[in-house]
Amino acid sequence: MNLTILTPEKEVFTGSVKSVKVPGTSGQFEVLAGHAAIVSSLTEGEVRVLDTSGQKISYTIERGFIEVFNDEVSLLVRGLQAQ
Repeated sequence: MNLTILTPEKEVFTGSVKSVKVPGTSGQFEVLAGHAAIVSSLTEGEVRVLDTSGQKISYTIERGFIEVFNDEVSLLVRGLQAQ
């Protein structure tokens, strides 16, 4: 599946990934290939990405939104810091 992470200032990440864990406002959840379409708000916490090579990438966010549709995942976030 393809992931794009955007802040108001720039595109932070774009590429093919195996999974994305996000801090949803109702609790943390993970998105894998074939995930149902969803739009959700995000709260302060850690976004964990596992790319197709097995590399783990982590970011801390203040808040944002996630949209998943047809294995295309978009994160629109504020207060992003790489870990």
